[in-house]
Amino acid sequence: MIPLSVPNFEGNEEKYVLDAVSQGWVSTAGEYVKRLETMIASYISVPAAAACQSGTAALHLSLIECGVRAGDLVIVPTLTFIAAVNPVRYLQADPVFMDCDDSLCMAPEKLKEFCEKECRMTKKGLMHLESRKIVRAVVVVHVFGNLADMDAIMDIAEKYSLKVIEDATEALGSYFEVGKYAGRMAGSIGDFGAYSFNGNKIITTGGGGMAVSRSGQALEHLKYLSVQAKDDARFYIHDEIGYNYRMTNVQAALGVAQMEKLEKFIRRKNENYEMYCRLLGGTDRYYMLRFRENCRTNKWFYSLVLNRKYLRDDIRTYVQKLENRGVQTRPVWGLIHEQKPYRNSISYRIETAKYYSERIINLPCSTGISIEEIETVSEQIEEAFKN
Repeated sequence: MIPLSVPNFEGNEEKYVLDAVSQGWVSTAGEYVKRLETMIASYISVPAAAACQSGTAALHLSLIECGVRAGDLVIVPTLTFIAAVNPVRYLQADPVFMDCDDSLCMAPEKLKEFCEKECRMTKKGLMHLESRKIVRAVVVVHVFGNLADMDAIMDIAEKYSLKVIEDATEALGSYFEVGKYAGRMAGSIGDFGAYSFNGNKIITTGGGGMAVSRSGQALEHLKYLSVQAKDDARFYIHDEIGYNYRMTNVQAALGVAQMEKLEKFIRRKNENYEMYCRLLGGTDRYYMLRFRENCRTNKWFYSLVLNRKYLRDDIRTYVQKLENRGVQTRPVWGLIHEQKPYRNSISYRIETAKYYSERIINLPCSTGISIEEIETVSEQIEEAFKN
């Protein structure tokens, strides 16, 4: 079986983990946590970073720092992993689901239209006319390492006084090459950025995440909340509600070794993606989804877009066909506004997301995948999609 996406431990992972264990620093304190925070901050070109227990934790804490409270609205994409949306409900706020564009990221023209036609500015902020609730923030997900149109989204957010949280959990290493944000990394443009180091991400700590912010003061408070809001650790004084959201030193040791390989992993991701494009071109049954132009993207996941007009079966059938042939693939996520916990939530003109949700299959994309395996995957796809 050629797996969809597995971690790659070809560097100093074992050395650093054993070092952390030998020193006895295996929990939420130790030099590797600080080293990883420093490495991430330097790489992304932000003043500081705060290690977290997961990307979800980073998003939750970022929403708190953005002032999201019970009864508020937060604009989110419907085409994403549900972990990008659930933290909104942790705070008893409500999501507003937005459509995507052809990058699979949030469609700025619909975001603008929603703010103009469905809301109005008040002294309290942008009010949704039907619900009478205030829209506090936007969570923008850089899907599969692709970059959202941040030029347009940030202009809209500034006009309507909305906080922006970048879910860069899939986009570590992606950056803009031209435009207002040329040279800026995914996660460094909005008010907060969140990263994930889950086992299938481009680098991993097994679990774990990272938060960054344009505000050093806000990031310090976020960090304070992540360690149970300790005002006096010795005498157990806590002035706020905190969370057990810190990363362990053993996890961070893995992360330090992985960061040393990140640029190499991104080069491989790009090379392997181009190879898939060459091998899977020239058919009317499917094509490889392209990434946004004028960006260096980490190309975390590769999307094969099926032309439903020429295919007899649904996506689940083709996924099973490929698995039977020794190739692990997966369909894209089910749209979140259609999921049971969110069926009564506000959604706005979901069209493009629906189109892609019925057509995308993700292909094996591990950084350790071989040329021979890519050729095998491509051959098996060709066979599986023959009429």
